[in-house]
Amino acid sequence: MKEQTKIVNAGRSSKWTNGVVNPSVQRASTVVFDSVKEMKHATANKANQVLFYGRRGTSTSFAFSDAMVELEGGAGCALYPSGTAAITNAILAFVHSGDHILMVDTAYEPTRAFCDNMLKKLGVETTYYDPLIGKNIESLIQENTRLVFTESPGSLTMEVQDIPAIAEVAHKHGVMVLLDNTWGAAVNLKPFELGVDVSIQAATKYIVGHSDVMLGTATATEEYWPTLRENSYTMGQCTSPDDLYLALRGIRTLGVRMKQHQENALKVAAWLSQRPEVETILHPAFESCPGHDVFKRDFTGSNGLFSFVLKADYVKNITAFLDGMHHFKMGYSWGGFESLILAVQNVGAMRTASTWSHQGPLVRVHIGLEDVEDLIHDLEEGFKRLAHA
Repeated sequence: MKEQTKIVNAGRSSKWTNGVVNPSVQRASTVVFDSVKEMKHATANKANQVLFYGRRGTSTSFAFSDAMVELEGGAGCALYPSGTAAITNAILAFVHSGDHILMVDTAYEPTRAFCDNMLKKLGVETTYYDPLIGKNIESLIQENTRLVFTESPGSLTMEVQDIPAIAEVAHKHGVMVLLDNTWGAAVNLKPFELGVDVSIQAATKYIVGHSDVMLGTATATEEYWPTLRENSYTMGQCTSPDDLYLALRGIRTLGVRMKQHQENALKVAAWLSQRPEVETILHPAFESCPGHDVFKRDFTGSNGLFSFVLKADYVKNITAFLDGMHHFKMGYSWGGFESLILAVQNVGAMRTASTWSHQGPLVRVHIGLEDVEDLIHDLEEGFKRLAHA
């Protein structure tokens, strides 16, 4: 099937839909059995999408997991109550005390906090690496290195990593590769074709698409799926069927939403690139973004999230730019239908393994589904405030 057809049909097996269009919302904690034989059968097959206990899943969660595997690839998909829970539990599923992991220096802030605090307490060492390291990551692999964690593009600064090069080197040394694929959103990047072993998403973002559900996913290859599945279950990870129903509904419009987010963002980014206040555009589809060539090779499209850097003259006045926006609201998430904006004054302070040469503030925007002319007008008014601050 073509991608858009797959999006419409993913997770809609007749065993989940029962003769209607959408899988139903099946809420359950206790699953009851009429005989010892039935109970034994469910217990023996509890890992195989059989009703056993609510935390193992219901038809709603089974349908959503199937949909994610159909879209993203892999052998199975574990579900979590947030993207951060997906990241942390995916890592925990594969590390032991005394292990070493390699973490990209541009990682999502909660990922970094988890490494610096929780993993450190558990006796797992973290080494951060430059997102553009590519095959040279081999120099950082130790005898006890268990996994390489990638994120492409990088949070805030949008560097695109050479995942195939990293995966080839890692696998040569028996090291697995994890990817935060939230930006790719299961449609713009196919992680398992690039050598990824576990692909993680904050489904809170584009999968749900409406800023009203917290949800995380981790899909894994056949080799790693049993370990991920059982460790996640042991850690008590489960999700609400009502939230999963909304996520399934979100999937149906994922393709058309992503295309519109992409179209709007490219127009806004092109306009910003002509502004005298802007030093550079950090959008993977632009040559100015580190890893642009890799983006053209590995991704099939982009979305609404990108950043730009203002010139150093505007460091002190950034508040004037942000305050007073009408369509761009300030918030820490993205991937919904609405436009968002935030600024970071000192990106360099957030890194330990790579340099940040820009002196001006970084502004990250999520371009929503509003009319582009209204969004550009909003930004233009912001630049006026910036000039007079």
